[in-house]
Amino acid sequence: MIHFGRLVTIVVTVLRFGLDEVALSSFRQRSVRGFVRLVTIGRRLDAPRGERLRLGLERLGPIFVKFGQVLSTRRDLMPLDVADELAKLQDRVPPIPAAQARALVEKAYGKPVEQVFASFDAEPVASASIAQVHFATLPGGREVAVKVLRPGMLEVIDQDLTLLHLLARWVERLSADGKRLKPREVVAEFDGYLHDELDLVREAANAAQLRRNMAGLNLVLVPEMVWELCTPTVMVMERMHGVPISQIERIRAAGVDIPKLARDGVTIFFTQVFRDGFFHADMHPGNIQVSLDPRTFGRYIALDFGIIGTLTESDKEYLAYNFIAFFRRDYKRVAELHVESGWVPPDTRIDALESAIRAVCEPHFDRPLKDISLGQVLMRLFQTSRRFNVEIQPQLVLLQKTLLNIEGLGRQLDPELDLWVTAKPFLERWMNEQIGWRGLVERLQQEAPRYAQLLPELPRLLHGALHRRAHPAPGAQALQALLAEQRRTNRLLQTLLWLALGFAAGLIVMRALLPALSSG
Repeated sequence: MIHFGRLVTIVVTVLRFGLDEVALSSFRQRSVRGFVRLVTIGRRLDAPRGERLRLGLERLGPIFVKFGQVLSTRRDLMPLDVADELAKLQDRVPPIPAAQARALVEKAYGKPVEQVFASFDAEPVASASIAQVHFATLPGGREVAVKVLRPGMLEVIDQDLTLLHLLARWVERLSADGKRLKPREVVAEFDGYLHDELDLVREAANAAQLRRNMAGLNLVLVPEMVWELCTPTVMVMERMHGVPISQIERIRAAGVDIPKLARDGVTIFFTQVFRDGFFHADMHPGNIQVSLDPRTFGRYIALDFGIIGTLTESDKEYLAYNFIAFFRRDYKRVAELHVESGWVPPDTRIDALESAIRAVCEPHFDRPLKDISLGQVLMRLFQTSRRFNVEIQPQLVLLQKTLLNIEGLGRQLDPELDLWVTAKPFLERWMNEQIGWRGLVERLQQEAPRYAQLLPELPRLLHGALHRRAHPAPGAQALQALLAEQRRTNRLLQTLLWLALGFAAGLIVMRALLPALSSG
């Protein structure tokens, strides 16, 4: 009953915007659908369903907006027109008052703003659902960006997440696809992402890790954290000067090589995913800029590190094998990998799954990105997955989302970019480093410290083993004698068993031959 009022608000919003026809489209219970139609008689719904769903989520607040952004990547949960509309969701919200933001900063540091910063811009440069950003200057003159967490977010998020967990249980119980789509696991992943965003120290740590990972690539800039000023509610980082990636004409006019910029974006993505297993998972245009500084000209600038995706070694290997098989058009291997990974039932016919995957993917090869909709490819793959009872993997939701962001970014920069041709050499090189001679050498180098510690101990360990074998302990001698006696007993029993079987077989043969002998 604690959340009853919020639940009523959600139900009213769902009915007002006609979201029931989307939410209940795959429900088995006809009575539920019939009841909703009965209580909404006379309702006029002129706008497309995707637009109504987007507006309804925006009305429900930032948590539902973010959840809608996640749903936009789940083409298996939503029809294509609805998913495309959800992809338009933005979480720009009115900023909190300047005086309140200032008070939050002073509360975090326990001192007036003037004692921390030489200057502090009262008006935020960016405002989102979780936090907002102000520019400031440190006493030494260094320019920084200050991210301030909105007050009371934990209570709001926990309240709405409780309801989302409840709705997920209903979907799993009532929807025909509930078990396969794992709605509870999806909401649990979403829960983790949101709570991670509420701790700005964690976001700062994400940024620091990404900065180290990307240091040698020379393709992307990540701001340096000012650790002595980072708290769970306020984060201070190096101020970055760049042009938003959406301002393509301004970037082109500055002399940036746009096709190279597009290829670099693909390289950055695949490096983060397959080399590091640690990737920026919120790469929409608002979080990406391009540097025009002569020292770093043409490099990407990454911002906002609240949502970071991670992959295990087994996830990376499975995805890499799948990508390589796709690029080589080895659809049989793709089908086999789905079975080996447990994503489809073990009794699935490989040839049938292979044929279905080929029908989805083959028409899209050797075509420029402008002629390919990755959303349509994913949609058809998800339709195929439903036919073969493929279990959706919640840990890969962020990867799907980021891949769609990369597609959108590439489409904006260079419509002629061939995503497959750009990515294939990178993945083949990565695979060689993992399973080829180079990978073997690297793993031996990684294990070298352990080997260096064990090698001096080998003579002592060998001497101890030989000594124990030559001079076994009294208890060990008794045990060895008992085991030897047991082996002799087993051999005797086996001999007796074979003799008994031979005797029985002889009796059967004699019984069969006696009538013939007597008649002769």
